[in-house]
Amino acid sequence: MSRVLGGEGIGLYQMAFPIYLLALSVSTAGVPVAISIITAERVALKDILGARRIFRVSMGLMLFTGLFFSVLTYFGAQWLIDWHFIRDSRAYYSVVALAPAIFFVTLLASSRGYLQGWQRMTPTAVSQIVEQIFRVVTMILFANLFLPWGLEYAAAGASLGACAGAITGVIVLVYYHWKLERDIIRDYGQHLEPVNVDVKRISSFTIIKRIFALALPVSAASVMLPIVSNLDLLIVPARLEIAGYNVNEATELFGYLTGMAVPLVNLATILTASLAVSIVPAIAEAKALKDTVRSFNQTAAALRISNFICFPAFIIVLMLDVPISSIIYNAPGAGPAVWVSSFSIVLLGIHQVTTGVLQGLGHTSIPMINMVLAAVVKVILNWVLTAQPSLGIMGAAWATVADIGLAAILNLYFLYKYIGYKMELKQVLKTIASAGVMAGAVYFSYHYILVYTAANALATFSAVFIGCIVYLVVLFLMGGINETDMERIPVIGNCGIKLLRRIGVFKA
Repeated sequence: MSRVLGGEGIGLYQMAFPIYLLALSVSTAGVPVAISIITAERVALKDILGARRIFRVSMGLMLFTGLFFSVLTYFGAQWLIDWHFIRDSRAYYSVVALAPAIFFVTLLASSRGYLQGWQRMTPTAVSQIVEQIFRVVTMILFANLFLPWGLEYAAAGASLGACAGAITGVIVLVYYHWKLERDIIRDYGQHLEPVNVDVKRISSFTIIKRIFALALPVSAASVMLPIVSNLDLLIVPARLEIAGYNVNEATELFGYLTGMAVPLVNLATILTASLAVSIVPAIAEAKALKDTVRSFNQTAAALRISNFICFPAFIIVLMLDVPISSIIYNAPGAGPAVWVSSFSIVLLGIHQVTTGVLQGLGHTSIPMINMVLAAVVKVILNWVLTAQPSLGIMGAAWATVADIGLAAILNLYFLYKYIGYKMELKQVLKTIASAGVMAGAVYFSYHYILVYTAANALATFSAVFIGCIVYLVVLFLMGGINETDMERIPVIGNCGIKLLRRIGVFKA
């Protein structure tokens, strides 16, 4: 998309996207987590009828809220321009194009939460893959089609991809709901009453009350992301102008940070995001069964895996900021923002996992409060640092790092308070040492290959490959990861175990 729209076009898209994200977060955020927790509790107690009732009630709520916020976003787009909430009026068309997607994404949220409560993660994964494929294809297609009319129409065309992706995601989940019902009949037959006679049936009112009790804090925490994004939209371009940039330059720099650097950070934490989603029903089930040891062990393993994944990702983005920006975005100017943002990768992984654990434990309000406190710090730093001519957009990037880092540290404090968990210092030091050796390997291999080939792409990919091999070798030699942790890593974990058994690192 950055190759089609450029930094300015991406900036227009990113000015509309926080509005969409805010409406989406208010209408859906928290409900999937709440559905997942309550469903997991019912399934653990063998109350299948109760689990089904949860889905029906939640879907009714989602239909209403999705339609309401979709209409509100559509008709409120011009107001956002008139009141200068969005500084560039060209972003109006992107906001309007994003509005219909809100309705369909709310349906996705409810369906995914219910299936995750059954600890079925494949439906979420497949629907997300299909959703993103259709989204990206539609984005690129319509952006190219509308580009001759102007950047504002091209950005709006890109925004249409969200709706196309959501519709296809809903279609995929319909199939998985049918498959789940078939499996329920196979496993439980027609007798769907709770096996334990002490399990009480829950009414629709009780379900709604519990959903709101769990969802509102999660929703508030999720809303913090788009609120902070909208505050960035208000503060960062304006403060960049104070630093000496004109409106077009400020829009372009804003695009570098929000449309290029931040997606790279999110890309690096894909696996930790999936861990955070999957750990919620697992922790909720352990809590329902009052198995404290299981909750502790799952938390420890998830955070070890988070560090195992995020540290090498951090090193790659840190050491290859400009080469990666050039290859992916054709925008070497995004390098400084990417470099600073790389420091948030490890912190974001920790924050994602700890948030999932706290939600699974039922303490859904704590991550929200922590995010509010961190957001206040970010706003202050954005205001101060971004206006400094020597920092500019890098100041906004450092503010984001501080935001994520403070929220992660606060989450860790509450995990220690509730389940006695604290970071395994010895394990973390081994991971840091392995990442340090990797950094040297990446740096020297990139520059060595670049000198002899003058091919940036070849040098970059080679450096990433060599760096990852060095990281794994050093980590395994130091005993930084074990077979049990490898088993928990999606897809690559089992493949890695087979390979390591074959070469004798793990015992067969």
